[in-house]
Amino acid sequence: MENEPLKNELMQRFELIIEGQMARLDYVEQGENLLVFTHTFVPDALRGQNVAARLTKCALDDARRQGKKVVPQCSYVATYLERNKAYADLRAESGRML
Repeated sequence: MENEPLKNELMQRFELIIEGQMARLDYVEQGENLLVFTHTFVPDALRGQNVAARLTKCALDDARRQGKKVVPQCSYVATYLERNKAYADLRAESGRML
């Protein structure tokens, strides 16, 4: 069975552990309806395995379930949003940044 990303609300990040190594997507809550995705980290040993995409999809799906908008401060998340138009409605107006 393949590992699934988990939301760690205490640390404000989504985590995916594979082969004992953790990849993560960090976020900051800004107000009640806005999430700022600040950083994605994937260990070298896990790169090229679609790990960052899995984390990002999980985080965006979670934002949608909560009815929140997102600010893709992380360049990976910004690129993911541009490539996956199904999530375009989640992007907050460009003026709303940290």
